[in-house]
Order: sequence, then structure tokens, then C-alpha cells
Amino acid sequence: MIETDLKLGSGRTLHVYDTGADAGDSLTVFWHHGTPNIGTPPAPLVAVSDRLGVRWVSHDRPGYGGSTPMPDRTVAAAAADVSAVADALSIERFAVMGHSGGSAHAMACGALLPDRVLGVVAISGLAPYDAEGLDWFAGMAEGGVASLSAAAAGRAAKERYEELEPDLDPGFTTADQTALSGDWSWFIEVVRPALTAGPGPMIDDDLAYVTPWGFDPASVSAPVLLVHGRDDRVVPSSHSAWLAASCPSAELWLRPGEGHISVMSAGEAALAWLASKAGPRRE
Repeated sequence: MIETDLKLGSGRTLHVYDTGADAGDSLTVFWHHGTPNIGTPPAPLVAVSDRLGVRWVSHDRPGYGGSTPMPDRTVAAAAADVSAVADALSIERFAVMGHSGGSAHAMACGALLPDRVLGVVAISGLAPYDAEGLDWFAGMAEGGVASLSAAAAGRAAKERYEELEPDLDPGFTTADQTALSGDWSWFIEVVRPALTAGPGPMIDDDLAYVTPWGFDPASVSAPVLLVHGRDDRVVPSSHSAWLAASCPSAELWLRPGEGHISVMSAGEAALAWLASKAGPRRE
């Protein structure tokens, strides 16, 4: 893994991860991490990357890890940051994949960088807070409802909520707990360093999720795969169902018995789908 710091014209820094130089026929996939994570690409999927011809690139979202904070950022802001990273690495076209909150940021790239994004995979992703006809909190665990309701009330309310550190059910299922004790214990490795500097970037993420995103998911023209566990209580599967109905280019995989983390068992198949849709595949 190559890690570098990219200085932007605005003076901000993005901490960038790259699994290696383009081999010529590889597909670059930009990974978009969840909340709260740092941007390291998903280690359990890196093992299959050579077979699929995938190069992983990612960055810490503003405020996380080595990236400069960007208060009041929108979800749409991710597209400009990804474009800057791609330019710095001389990558013209690429695919995007995100998990949880990272899925909205992946969708932003698909909507706002149509000439560059070849395909989108969004796993366990949120729908826009103002999604028409969607009961946004229905089926969400107590912890998520409380945290995101605080964000919807504004920055001051969200900051007060984080100061209280309430011990509420985050919504992980038994299947999620099993996944977190196995290959997907990787999530623990990317959560801990994301919280070392405090809750600031997590607050910025949650505020972005419940305010206008700055783009319409229906405008994504590249192939889109939405993957969601039917038993997910962190982000209910109704969110991906709404996105699938709203986005003409979307395909939906609903996974019975899977939760927010355990659904990543479909990650290898989703990555293979992305490679088949967006670029050459190595056997």
C-alpha cells in the first residue's frame, strides 16, 4: 500500500492510499469509507484484486486520519476530491465502491463525474434525507435514529449529542457480530484511528447525510449495483430499495439474513460485477 499526502489548491490535504501503479489493463476502483472510518481500502477484498484486475485507490474523507477537516461539507464535495486524486495519479477513468455512508459519496461521483466514472457499487447505503415517499427512519435501530435526528436538528444539537455519548443500540445483528469476529474484523482496524482526533469528522458526515446532498442519485448514468442486507438495522434496506426505484441504471441485490456488516460477504461478487461492467477482467 502506497500512502501519500496530496496538497490541494485550497490548502487542504488529502491522505491518499493506492495499491500500486496501473498495470495498463487494470481497473481503478476508488473506495469510499463509512462513518466513522479511515480510508484504507477493504483488506478482505484486496486478495481478489489481482484476479479481477483491480487497483484500489482511496483517501481519508476530510477530517479523518491525515486529511484536513472541511466543516459543512456536502456529500457532493467528495466528487471534487476524488477528481483531484485521480488527476494527481494520472487516472482518467475509474469505478467507485462505497459502504454505508461511503455509498452516498460513491453515488456523488457517479452523478457529478459522468465522463470519468465507469460504474458504481453502493453497499448498505443511505437514501437522501428528503427522499420522497420514504419513511427514512423506519426500521432503523435506536442509536441511529437518535444520532441522525440530532444531526437533523443542526450542528449544535449534534455536538451536544456526541458529548453525552449515549449507550444506545447501534443495530448490529448476530450475523454482523459474527462477521466482525472473522474476516471483517478489518472494520475495527479502520474505526479506531478514525476516532482518535474526536468526533468532528463523524459529525460532519452525519450533518452531510441529513442536509441536501448536492446531486440527484437518479442522474447517475453509469451502471449501479446496490447491495443491502434485508436484516440491516443500521441503514434499513428500504433505503437501497428507494434508490433502485429512483435510479434508472441501478440493479439491486437484497441479501436475506444479512445485516450492515455481514452483507460484505457479497463484496467479492460485487467487485466482480463491477469489473465485468466497468473494465477488463483477469482470469
